[in-house]
Amino acid sequence: MTQPAAPPAALSAGVGFHKVGLLSLVFLFYAYTTAGPFGFEEIFSRAGPGMGLVFLALVPLLWSIPMSLAAGELNSFLPVEGGFYRWVRAAFGDFWGFLAGWWNWTGTFLLNSVYGVLFVDYVSPYVPGLTGVWRWVGAVVFLWVLAYVNIRGIRVAAWLAVALQVAVLVPVVWLCVIALFKWQGNPFLPLAPPGQPVVSIFGAGLALAMWNYAGYEQLSSVAEEVKDPQRTYVKALAWTTPLAVVTYVVPCGLALAALGNWAEWKTGYFVTAARELGGPALGVAMLVASIIAVASLSNSTILSTTRMPFAMAQDGYLPRWLAAVHPRYGTPARAIAFSTVIYCLLAVRNVVDLVAIYIWLRIATSLLTLYAAWRLRRRMPDAPRTFRIPGGRLASGRPIISTCRFATMRSSGTGGGSTKNREPWPPASSLPNQANRTVRRGRRPRASAPANSNTAVTPDASSSAPL
Repeated sequence: MTQPAAPPAALSAGVGFHKVGLLSLVFLFYAYTTAGPFGFEEIFSRAGPGMGLVFLALVPLLWSIPMSLAAGELNSFLPVEGGFYRWVRAAFGDFWGFLAGWWNWTGTFLLNSVYGVLFVDYVSPYVPGLTGVWRWVGAVVFLWVLAYVNIRGIRVAAWLAVALQVAVLVPVVWLCVIALFKWQGNPFLPLAPPGQPVVSIFGAGLALAMWNYAGYEQLSSVAEEVKDPQRTYVKALAWTTPLAVVTYVVPCGLALAALGNWAEWKTGYFVTAARELGGPALGVAMLVASIIAVASLSNSTILSTTRMPFAMAQDGYLPRWLAAVHPRYGTPARAIAFSTVIYCLLAVRNVVDLVAIYIWLRIATSLLTLYAAWRLRRRMPDAPRTFRIPGGRLASGRPIISTCRFATMRSSGTGGGSTKNREPWPPASSLPNQANRTVRRGRRPRASAPANSNTAVTPDASSSAPL
């Protein structure tokens, strides 16, 4: 029986990456996964205030926490640049590794384009003439400013994330204090909208909550830019989900208790709630916070997703020039710049159209990551790990089971949606076919390891079997 290759210590050894510690990584994680209590307010009018709060509090147990456990174990013994793309490649071979990287990279073309469009749409009512071609120009300027920040390095991007998140959370805390003194009723009542079908309530709540707790494996792509990544990454994951739950549940619960108008909550209503509770000053502050939150999301997304073409270029799946590192800043500057050009080209599209496609790609890469944790636990049971999913070998399959159930329920058509995802999703069966054609038409990856790496992730021949 062929023995699996030993996991590499660092695939980009020799690259002069700048590194960040735990605090910076926590803020980057938080900025990517949460950013603030915005964009999901419709969950309360569609699923009811009680069920909305329950979904926001409990969905992480079967969605983001299983993903965090899997990502934590994988990163504890494979802390490599490119993260889950290289985990999947080590577990299942070149084909599925390519799909994980390609789906993620192309999917985030859409996501970052959305952030550029959303930012301009937020500020356009206050900037006369920001319509038509100038709307697109505004999105382009926004995206390139953040791209430049990320070219300067992960430390600069982390400092920006800290500053932006502090600016977001100040008015949120302000709202919480005011709402606490204006508490009028139980925020969990009614539990669900009277007269609404249970299936509709459950589907709407589940869809919106899942969307808000997705992507917890994404920051694994910068593992080699983190100090002591085997331990720091796990600690950052342990902080992120509780912070996200508090950010979603506490401000919204207090606002619901103070206002009692759950039926009026639509996407973007949190700014209105701030104005009703604290007057025009708090309303303006919350509006600014929501705009800053979009910038924070985009900053962390550019950071994490542009490492994917860099790692794939190192492995020979993409043109070699994308693997170049800036001599001064130690960042994949060409991968960042090339990705930003595509973001800008797609920024002319409709927001909902873009996100509808992205969600499928997000789920596909998340499930591949979970399967990789299970497969590598079986193939490399004795590989040194600083963290293991508790419960032995059997436990490594539990995150897959719970997450697959959630993904199945959402894709079955029972879910509702907000402006983030109310359009029909593309058929799941079309994605493997499209990616398969991409692989066949692309150039053959080089067999040799990158010039600046010690070891390539090279699975044994049996690992190339399909899932």
